Amino acid sequence: MRRLMSAAVMAAFALPAVPAMADELRETALGLFATVPARVEQVRGAPVTAERVELGRKLFFEPRLSRSHVISCNTCHNLGTGGADNVPTSIGHGWQKGPRNSPTVYNAAFNVAQFWDGRAVDLREQAKGPVQAGVEMNSTPERVVATLKSIPDYVAEFAGAFPGMADPVTFDNMALAIEAFETTLITPGARFDRFLAGDDAALDATERRGLQVFIDSGCAACHNGPNVGGQDYFPFGVVERPGAEVLPQGDKGRFAVTNTADDEYVFRAAPLRNVALTAPYFHSGQAWELEQAVAIMSTAQLGTEMTDEDVRAVTAFLHTLTGTPPVVTYPILPASTATTPRPE
Repeated sequence: MRRLMSAAVMAAFALPAVPAMADELRETALGLFATVPARVEQVRGAPVTAERVELGRKLFFEPRLSRSHVISCNTCHNLGTGGADNVPTSIGHGWQKGPRNSPTVYNAAFNVAQFWDGRAVDLREQAKGPVQAGVEMNSTPERVVATLKSIPDYVAEFAGAFPGMADPVTFDNMALAIEAFETTLITPGARFDRFLAGDDAALDATERRGLQVFIDSGCAACHNGPNVGGQDYFPFGVVERPGAEVLPQGDKGRFAVTNTADDEYVFRAAPLRNVALTAPYFHSGQAWELEQAVAIMSTAQLGTEMTDEDVRAVTAFLHTLTGTPPVVTYPILPASTATTPRPE
């Protein structure tokens, strides 16, 4: 009887232990992170309209925004492969290789700025960059407008998306429409979000341990907020600079934007939502395994060499950041006309 009583007492004390630990970890995590919302309702205080989203969906997949009529936004930010292109650096106009790894477009609306160096303050500005970059789509605002105006269906859709404007088919409005569509590219429902919302069973013991290590080791100092990163800029190699294969000497990061010496080799902290889907990693795209990326960051940024067990645990936690992407139907695009600029 005493043995049965002892077992019962032990069980009574043992069972609440995991929820209590989960509650404490959740409370800490809620102070650092946030769940991904189901939708984005506004951009810069203005509502996201269905007409702009639909136009932006077509423009996101529109290869005629590029000079070659081959490359679209989806080429480098493929919605079927985690919102990125899964190669070290993107292939652009004339088979040129870009200088940096393509960041995911999923949840980009929650980043403080766009691109690795933050040179675009928002998605509207970001949408204009690749279209004009010689190594990417290699077009011009004038060519884009001429292309869109040559297609009657687009003229009508721009009028519907931007009512009241005398001349709605503009380069700026193209970017606004793409931005509106990209605000729908969010991935709620990750297991980590369910844990933050109170579901203790959403993370297993290894994943909870990985979250604890992620917080205690200092990873969360840079990778925080709703996107688990993307909120600020930090030197790559705070403690120990990685080798040139990971940190190319010629790419000085945010320095190219600010021309400030302190910004040499400074980059925006990578957002880690859906990171398990977006290999290879870093701005150079030179780490193909997530565990490898975690190990590199532990030495370069934290000055500590995580144990193999800790690396595996943090990696397991990172897998819980994979959310549910929206269902996006590939659009049937309107046909070119005799006045549409020809590919070059």
